[in-house]
Amino acid sequence: MENQIRTWLSDIKQAIDEINLFMPEKRDFFEFRNDLKTRRAIERNVEIIGEAVSRILKVDPNIQIKNSRKIVDTRNRIIH
Repeated sequence: MENQIRTWLSDIKQAIDEINLFMPEKRDFFEFRNDLKTRRAIERNVEIIGEAVSRILKVDPNIQIKNSRKIVDTRNRIIH
């Protein structure tokens, strides 16, 4: 179980790093909204983060993850 949690934490870190890579320092919502490739890449990484958080909490509900409910809810909205 501990190895699984580490893997999911690594997935979260990688997704965050990719989001930071895809988004330039100057973050303009209107440019982002009109850039389909970037939007889809960000959405996919948010899905990965939400899924990893969900799995971590299923394995160990005592782990404290700040805003975990919002993260999982955001993932669910993107997917559905």
